[in-house]
Amino acid sequence: MVVIGGIVVAGSFRNPHVVALELHTPGLIPGSWLPGGLILLALMPTGCQFEFEGNTFSALIIHDMVEKIETVIISQSLPLERLDTYLRCRFPAVSRGTIQRLIDEGAILIDGQQAKATHHPRAGEVVTVHWPQPRTAEALPEDIPLDALFEDEHLLVINKESGVVVHPSAGHDEHTLVNALLHHCQGQLSGIGGVARPGIVHRLDKDTSGCLVVAKTDSAHQALASQLANRKMEKIYNALVCGVLCQKAGEVQAAIARHPTHRKRMATVDGGRDAWTSYRLVTQAAAAAFVEATLHTGRTHQIRVHFQHIGHPVVGDDVYGRRQNQRLVELTRYEAPRQMLHARRISFLHPATGRQLTVEAPVPSDMNSALEALHLKE
Repeated sequence: MVVIGGIVVAGSFRNPHVVALELHTPGLIPGSWLPGGLILLALMPTGCQFEFEGNTFSALIIHDMVEKIETVIISQSLPLERLDTYLRCRFPAVSRGTIQRLIDEGAILIDGQQAKATHHPRAGEVVTVHWPQPRTAEALPEDIPLDALFEDEHLLVINKESGVVVHPSAGHDEHTLVNALLHHCQGQLSGIGGVARPGIVHRLDKDTSGCLVVAKTDSAHQALASQLANRKMEKIYNALVCGVLCQKAGEVQAAIARHPTHRKRMATVDGGRDAWTSYRLVTQAAAAAFVEATLHTGRTHQIRVHFQHIGHPVVGDDVYGRRQNQRLVELTRYEAPRQMLHARRISFLHPATGRQLTVEAPVPSDMNSALEALHLKE
């Protein structure tokens, strides 16, 4: 995009205030629609005064402007699907919450009119998405050591330690993986995840260790997120689980949603989002088992919830298996320092070369100690 000079003065028929915007999109003429349901009225030099609706205004520059505009033409009517859900599928790198926020801010239009999240797409409609410019990341760089298993100019795969929070959130505004990445990559991270999650393609729980993919460019982020959404990215975990498994391999297909009463927890719920985990037994001991689990979907806490669902919660997981873990301590006198879950291997097509990339993270020392204590070493 190039700035073609001048200031766009825009007003809204429903809200007749006037704002002044830097013009980044060539070809706009008075009468053109702009983000937020605004109408282009005129080009004015910065600092001048002008009249509109009987009032005098000064032309000021608003810097949080549109950098990229994408257009989607609806190919068929979808009477049972909402607009926000439809756009979430079209742009898998962007969360549904972000889509809804852009709709609320007027940055997503249908045939030039402000859209609603609940709108049902109709064939022939033109959806215009005005992506905002990336803002400076709110998290600050911190010189925290990272274990990079793979890195090039497009992406890196980190071996995340347990106990490390992936991105800033309430109560965790520093010492996160994002803080470390901002220092390590010197700010060269994809902006699609927003200011709080630059480069983050997927997440791991705080107490889960192992492989985590980070995108350095927006194009890499979009390609990786598309593979993730289309179940083309293979993610294999190791876990210690309580009890004796009845079979050497199995599958769990149970929908997952927020727990109806404990809102910080997830649960298997009818009508939730489909979730599919397969597993195979690696070693079995008297009170616990060591398994390899493959995620076919990527729901929050999926492995932890699914193994609780089949009666074998993850060792050390007090959220989803407090009773079984108390029993394990009584039987073995071993108490895990964390949930024994490790993202051991991840495999995907490199977004730039198209070649299959497989990265493995070795089993961490605390999990090896747990294997020995529970007599699960092969």
